[in-house]
Formats: sequence, structure tokens, C-alpha cells
Amino acid sequence: MREHRPRDLSPIELGFTPQQAVPWLNPGLLVSTGIRTVFSDLFGAYLDKREMQAVLGDDRYDHSDPDELWLDYTADVGDGFDATYSVATLLARRTLDVGGLTLQRGALLVLGGDQVYPTASGKAYENRWKGPYRSALPVETPDTPVLYALPGNHDWYDGLTAFLRLFAQGDSVGGWRTRQTRSYFAIALPHRWWLYGIDTQLDVYLDKPQLRYFSHAAEDLRSGDRVILCAARPTWVISQQEHEAYDSIDYIVRTIIEPTGARVPVMLSGDAHHYARYAGPGPDRKGRQLITCGGGGAYLVGTAHLPEHITVPPATTLTRKASAPQSYDLTGTYPTPAHSRRLCRKVFTRVPMRNQGFLVLLGLMQVLLMFAMRTAHGRWLNAPIVVAVTAVVTGTVLFAVVQARDRARPRLWAAALLHAVPHVGLGVAGAAVWTRLPLSDLPNPWHILLALVVYAPVVAVLDCWIVGAYLVIASRFHVNVNELYAGMGIEDHKCFLRLHIAADGALTVYPVAVDRAARRWRADPDAPSDAPWIAPDERLTARLAEPAIRL
Repeated sequence: MREHRPRDLSPIELGFTPQQAVPWLNPGLLVSTGIRTVFSDLFGAYLDKREMQAVLGDDRYDHSDPDELWLDYTADVGDGFDATYSVATLLARRTLDVGGLTLQRGALLVLGGDQVYPTASGKAYENRWKGPYRSALPVETPDTPVLYALPGNHDWYDGLTAFLRLFAQGDSVGGWRTRQTRSYFAIALPHRWWLYGIDTQLDVYLDKPQLRYFSHAAEDLRSGDRVILCAARPTWVISQQEHEAYDSIDYIVRTIIEPTGARVPVMLSGDAHHYARYAGPGPDRKGRQLITCGGGGAYLVGTAHLPEHITVPPATTLTRKASAPQSYDLTGTYPTPAHSRRLCRKVFTRVPMRNQGFLVLLGLMQVLLMFAMRTAHGRWLNAPIVVAVTAVVTGTVLFAVVQARDRARPRLWAAALLHAVPHVGLGVAGAAVWTRLPLSDLPNPWHILLALVVYAPVVAVLDCWIVGAYLVIASRFHVNVNELYAGMGIEDHKCFLRLHIAADGALTVYPVAVDRAARRWRADPDAPSDAPWIAPDERLTARLAEPAIRL
């Protein structure tokens, strides 16, 4: 019997509700996400379900039989439908033509973390990840991929409950077949290649059951074997500022993998929403490759802020038995740093358009500030108490809104306080102008209503431009880079990896770039049962972000 195929794009036909991209600067969302982040930091160890996973199966997964194998990797996937489904439908195609090359669909698909935004729940997974991926590959066939997933910080916000129900119970999502029983996994690949996916749970620690799992998996390693190590965050970059960030990965490498004589030529991660490759020492820079590829659907984060050179582990790490530091050079990015800087100029139009709730907040704050100045009976220049109070309130609110998801490091507090100054200056100027207008003499409530209808929209846009200018300037000092791009919510410039283990045992990494996500879609009810439910109603193409890397 032919499986039902949607006749249109309505939720009742699709079985899920396609979502718009998350408006990250809307105050309610940022406050709720910030609260969840704080609770995760405070109580993450108490909510940790990895200890309980010791009672689940400890299977290692064998995909080593074929003489060659294709494997796909993507991360940060469950955001707005357009970007998420653009990547999903490209991954589902049996072949993909890029730059004159024909790449086969992966027999495995590895999701590198953050399968849902902004927070994990069954409904959020259904609408933002499961529904789009089921639509891209609706039924199982003998050659449909096996799927493995690592949790990222957004998957952890409910203590991993929804993640384990979706990915660790052996169910299929359309044609994608799940196998894992834990939030981490070890996979045997052809020609003595292996793939280890580790779960560092918000960088808290490596749990004993997980260490035992990989210690047992390493019993099958022998000298000369090669391991692709996947983690949820690019800690090799993060460790340049947070020196302990790389410790968990380093511990796995130096205590479990390297004692067997195996080596780790490639490390993969998501979390940063771009493509970036750091190459280690060796002939032609073909030493260890540290690759970030978090372009599976979430808003783009540019690459202009990335350091050209990193040392991993950092020389300043406090771990006494850390591996010897090695130097790595930034050798490939998508988008390029120059293109990233050009994209930053869109902040003045995209932030107001995509974050209407943020505009409302700024407008209300400025109206209250204007009325606070007027209560000084026109002596607003001689109202230091009012100015001081409003400065503190403005700075605190903006800090909470713009930086809710970051840690309160001193330089961020300093940036927030400096950020408050032009907002208060705008308030003082606005109060001076409004006081001199005839409208200001109207009796209440007309004066208040006119201020909300006339003054608030104008001053909100001006204040939002101040926020945009601040974010652009701060990003040059590596402050609030993520907030800059989150506010713009750029859905284009997606990426994923297609890896190929050839018959001679060589691994080739193809970094696939999608310059523009599709926006127009149509149902395809008459297509074959294994074809995508939804087809792009415009051209959707891919190319290589840089030449293939052969190891």
C-alpha cells in the first residue's frame, strides 16, 4: 500500500508545523533561554542522565564491511524550516553534484549537536527537526542512511530527556534509521577507520560510564588505526580563551586512544555556525585536521573573528599531564572573513526586521526614560539622579537581553556599561526634543498615548541602530560576536561535510557549501514513495567551500 504523501504544506497534511527561524533578540525568548542556561550551569551535574545510561546497551556499531564508504556530517540543524530543510533535502539526495564531482549520499549521517532550538522538548523536536528530516527522506529503503546524533547544549536543556527518546530507542525517522542507545557512540568504519562521538555534557566532565564505554571500544584498536573524533563544541578554538575547554577531548585522546597506537587525524564539531578548518603540522599541512561545521540550519556566524593560529592544547592549561601543545593554522573558512565583515553591515536592517519584540522593549524603555526626564520639571540637565538611575537600569536590561546566553566575564560587564551610555544619551536628546514639541503640552492620557504612538516607534528604531553599531564595534574586539549574528538571523550560507573512505583506505573530506537556502516550496504528492514530500520551487544548489581534503 502506498504511503500517504502530503497534498499541500498545511500542518494537518505534513504532520508537523514548519517553523520560522528563532528571533533570538526577542526579550521573552532571551530571558527564558538565559534562565535555562543558568540552571544548566548550576544544576547540570544533578540533571545528568549519562550515569543512568550505564544500564542501557553498550553496543559498538560496525559499518566496516564495505570496501569503501560515504559518510555525512552536519550540526546545529533544528531551527527555521527553510534553512533546516534545504540542508536535509540535499543530504537525502542519492547523489550530489558539486564542482564537476558527483558525491554519493552517506551510508551514515552523523548529527554533531543542537538538533533543536531554542530549547529541547518533544514538540520542538517534532516541528524543527523530525518533521523536516522525515519529509526529506520519508521511507526506508535498503540504502537509506543510519543516523547517529550527539547532543549539544540546547539538547541538554531538558536534561537530555527528549533527545534520548528520539535518538536512542532504535526508532526510524522517515528513512533515517537510528541505532544508538546512549548519547555517545563508537563506530567501526572500513580499513581500520573509526568514529568516536563523545558527550561532554556542557563541558562539565566525562562520566565514568562513558569512559568505560570508550575504554572497552578501544580494546579493538591497534597500532596504525585512525579515529575521527566528534565533539559538540570546537574546544580547540574555545580553549584559546577558556583554557580548560579542551581538557575532556585531550583526556580521551591521550589516555584511551593513543596508548593503543591509534591516532586521531580528524576532529569534527558543530556549535559554531560556520565552516572552519585548522590544519596541524605535517607535510603540506596534512597533519591533524580540526574542523568545525555547524551550518546545518541555525543562523550563520561569520568567521572574521577566528584566530589565524591556535595552540592546542593551550600552553596555559592547568592539566599537568596534558598532551604536548601543537600549532595549527586556519586554512579554510566558509564564509570567508571578508564576506563575513560585509554581512555585518546588514545589522541595521535585519535586527529591527527580525526582532520586533526587541523593538517594543527599546521603545518602552525610551518612553519611560523620556517621562523620567520630564518629571524633573524640565530641569533634565540638572537631574543627575534620574540620569544615573536610568543609566543603570538601561545598562542592566540591555546586558540581560543582549548577553543573556554568555557568561558574565568582566569585559562583558564593561562592554554592557559602556553600551548604556549612548542609550541614555539618546534618551536625554529625545526628552529635550519632545519637551519642545506642541504635543508635549496635551493633557494626559493624550500625551502618554501620543508618546507611545509617535515617539516610541521612532526612538525604538534609533535605539536599535545604536545596538547594531555596538554589536559591530564589539565584535571587532571578540565581544558579543554570537549576539551580532543571532540578531541578524542570516539563514543562508549553510554547510555540511561529505566524507569518503576509498578502497585504498584514504579519507577525503568534501566541505559542501549552500550559498542560499530555498524559501519557496511545494508539496510533491505524485512523486515516488521514497522521494521527498516537499520539493524546492526554486533552484537549490551546492558547491565546495574549499577543495577536498585528502588524508
